Amino acid sequence: MSKSYRDLLVWQKSFTLTKEVYLLCEKLPKTEQYGLGSQLQRSAVSVPSNIAEGQQRSGNKEFSQFLSIARGSAAELSTQLMLTEEIFAIDTSELVIKPRRFKKCSIPSRANCKLYTVNCKLHLS
Repeated sequence: MSKSYRDLLVWQKSFTLTKEVYLLCEKLPKTEQYGLGSQLQRSAVSVPSNIAEGQQRSGNKEFSQFLSIARGSAAELSTQLMLTEEIFAIDTSELVIKPRRFKKCSIPSRANCKLYTVNCKLHLS
């Protein structure tokens, strides 16, 4: 079984999404650098950070809780990206991974390592 959160597909995809959000923020007006831009960055960073922290915790219950927090951050990010599109007419369709496609599924047991490294409670399309 993998011991690193970096092996989790969901962490890899959310990490990529975070980098893309940072690049997207460069397109925002300078007046939004400490407003919406900062919020976008914080919510994006929260997703892979919570996945990583939860995976390093001692049990499935804790991991599940951190995945729930990551899902909430993904919903927050999705809302902020919708605002970015509608207020500033910035196309977010170039993002490789769409946070509004985050969906719930069951978390497998840590004993089932094949599923564990691919399927978490949080999926990115």
